[in-house]
Amino acid sequence: MTSALHSSPHRLAARPGRAALVIDDLAELRGPTAGVVQLPHRMLWLPPADRCFDLADDYDRPRMYEIVLREAVRFDELRTLLHTRLLTTVWPDLLLPRGVRTAWQQRHPLLAAA
Repeated sequence: MTSALHSSPHRLAARPGRAALVIDDLAELRGPTAGVVQLPHRMLWLPPADRCFDLADDYDRPRMYEIVLREAVRFDELRTLLHTRLLTTVWPDLLLPRGVRTAWQQRHPLLAAA
């Protein structure tokens, strides 16, 4: 089961008007761990070549995770673009809206400890 925190009386926002989307089980995050990932145009309004992120690159990897965590509107986007191991590795370095960070850390204390 997954949660969007829509029913929370203190809705945590990814940005104004959009609740942070949080997956219930980190094990569901089975996205790529290597190679180049092209994000959907809906997440990043740039030409295709500028929406590509190399997961081996120390700059690209956290930037891609920041975008996905901020812009995802469907749980399948989280499942297919993020990977549990990479998320826990980059978590401390991510620049996220307060609502996104809080929502994920409340649901997954492992991230708060990272």
